Amino acid sequence: MLSKRIIACLDVRDGSVVKGVNFEGLRHAGDPATLADRYNREGIDEVVILDVTATIEKRKALADTIEAVAREIFLPLCVGGGIRGEDHAAAAIDAGADKVGINTAALSNPELITTLAKRYGSQAVIVAIDAKRENNRFNVYVRSGQQGTNRDAVEWAMEAAERGAGEILLTSIDQDGTKEGFDCKLTAAVAESVPIPVIASGGAGSFDHFVQVFTEGQADAALAASIFHYAEHAVSDLKQHLSDRQIPIRLQKPRPITSQLELSD
Repeated sequence: MLSKRIIACLDVRDGSVVKGVNFEGLRHAGDPATLADRYNREGIDEVVILDVTATIEKRKALADTIEAVAREIFLPLCVGGGIRGEDHAAAAIDAGADKVGINTAALSNPELITTLAKRYGSQAVIVAIDAKRENNRFNVYVRSGQQGTNRDAVEWAMEAAERGAGEILLTSIDQDGTKEGFDCKLTAAVAESVPIPVIASGGAGSFDHFVQVFTEGQADAALAASIFHYAEHAVSDLKQHLSDRQIPIRLQKPRPITSQLELSD
């Protein structure tokens, strides 16, 4: 069985990490490069940068932020937000991203998934799906959770996989920032329907929430922000908790300080 992954999400706005609840009420949570360096040393498996207002403000994910984070970590980096076409994806990868996440653009132009998969490989293409429970189904939202669509999250995930996506980043808008747990029903519905890894996002507040999403939710990876940003829990402690409960996870010693930020202190 493949190891489950723990992913730290950096929601970035104007060069700073922010966090809100249900995609609203954003507040400052730290410097992207500083947080990424800390997670790198604590043993996080991957980092995701989401420029949370890029699509709304019609601008690219900031290249300098990507470059600053890439300098501090030695693990996979995904960038999303404002990736509206092949040129935007190329700019993110040129700045240091290993993967790109597409959401609104993928729904508007599903062929973009295939185009990017052919250029960079499916492993570099993550389709992000933001979903909310409505009328007994999971409805897909775009534009940073502000605009509903007529698409069902499970059906869209299946199409994205068929078009070449390497992973699905699945966020529950209902649970986002609440710390009340992942939406395991949503996650399981998608995980059971696609042959590619599903990253669960939205609602992490305790170690047991990760246990639940990896078992009940059948997630391949779990992404969190608040629980890590405010130093409420250490990544190493979370991984040990999962290992103790027979969840396959990569255990490693904390990585040494290599950041230029800390070497210069």
